[in-house]
Amino acid sequence: MTTKVRPKNETARAGVPLAVRAMEGEWAPDRINTGALHEQLSYRAAGNPPGTLPTTAISNCFPGLELDFRNVWKKLFVGIEMHESDNLVVGTDPDPEEIRKLRYHRLVAVSIPGAEGATVQPLVINVRGPNPRGKETDLGLQALEWSNAFAYLVAAGGQRVTCAFSPRQAFDPVSPDAPTISVTLLVRSFFEPGSAVIARDLVEPGQLTQSLCSPWQNDYRECACYYWAASRPDFVNVEAAPGGTSTGDNWMQVRGSQAGPYLPDGFGGPGLLTYEDMFRRWETELRFEIAGRDTE
Repeated sequence: MTTKVRPKNETARAGVPLAVRAMEGEWAPDRINTGALHEQLSYRAAGNPPGTLPTTAISNCFPGLELDFRNVWKKLFVGIEMHESDNLVVGTDPDPEEIRKLRYHRLVAVSIPGAEGATVQPLVINVRGPNPRGKETDLGLQALEWSNAFAYLVAAGGQRVTCAFSPRQAFDPVSPDAPTISVTLLVRSFFEPGSAVIARDLVEPGQLTQSLCSPWQNDYRECACYYWAASRPDFVNVEAAPGGTSTGDNWMQVRGSQAGPYLPDGFGGPGLLTYEDMFRRWETELRFEIAGRDTE
């Protein structure tokens, strides 16, 4: 039996990013230096799935009930503020003029410094996938999630990096192949000095919740895909039906209606609660269950 030698406290090996090696289970040191914050975040504990790593985090496009972590990344670059879910610059410092003029431009790519030279990280891609008929097609331009696209910039805190912007204001998406202008920006430190606490410069009081919608109304209706986890099931009292189908109670069905077949949740499905129901009649539609009975 041979023991695999695992590297310790290194952020790159053979050009493979540390986060990728951690995700694939190839990086699990016995010790990590207290000051190696990038390594601490990249450590995948025994038994943890790849989804527990920050670089594999999924940021729900309909924000959850507690906070919207996308806001942490908005001010990663000194001088500009990004939209929490798009590569659009929504705010800038008044000076210098080079920075001020970037408002409403698109951040297309960032050159991330590394031990073996800079790596260009695109921030927008042309998505391809199946259409409703199952045929692969172009689905349009899509900005990458900040938690994924900016993850490798954490180690560049305090350094200046080269950023590629659209040459003029662009309220519509810009192709990653379009002409760009280069601007050098300073990356803020992601952590408070000597700790793994998120830096105060990145998130001001109230910013973690400022982009949330009305959670008890909008989010319950918006996640139209049986989204909630098993701890909060949305199709219950399930009974098998002939032909391999099933019947049960849908969490979004109109109160008092009978159990029905499992169908993909739709915004306008018959017998399902609507947005108007959730906003105008939430006090009667979202009731508590006590001892198996509705409260009045």
